[in-house]
Amino acid sequence: MRRLIVSAAIATGVIVAACQPSAPASDAAPEAPVAPKTDITPTAASDIPPAVQAAVQAAKPGFVIAEAELKEREGRRYYDVEGTLNGAELELDLLETPQGWTVVETQRDLPWTEVPQSVRTATEAARAGFAPVRIIESTQAEDGAVIYELFADGQPATPALEVRVKDGRTEVLKEVWPH
Repeated sequence: MRRLIVSAAIATGVIVAACQPSAPASDAAPEAPVAPKTDITPTAASDIPPAVQAAVQAAKPGFVIAEAELKEREGRRYYDVEGTLNGAELELDLLETPQGWTVVETQRDLPWTEVPQSVRTATEAARAGFAPVRIIESTQAEDGAVIYELFADGQPATPALEVRVKDGRTEVLKEVWPH
């Protein structure tokens, strides 16, 4: 009997949802990805663990560390390490793994005019007229994919839209990128 009631409730929910008016797919703007809860601990350069410093230097020899943040979310620990390499400002995101700390992405800020045309086109298709106030280009160490995090005015903590470019294919992400 309990299964029958649950099945009837599910079927009713599906029918009700199917009957709800909605905007045509072309008019509906994608919802902004929702970032998971993250605990952040600011860390002075002098307090960064030696293993993190070694992983940074192995990935980017000559990187000059300015500061870092320890971030903990969804059971993962990261260090976001900010600094410069050959005068360019970068951020390296390191993930703690059973094998030690490893760089998972390299980030830099970009002006909208330097974002690839395929990303600009995908953004316009997803959100007509959207003009990001900040763009972070995140190159993934694992596979070379590039995630463009596009921030809206008044929303500095979470990207309003994320666009992924990999192997010549550009796609607007529907979920927050894990790193």
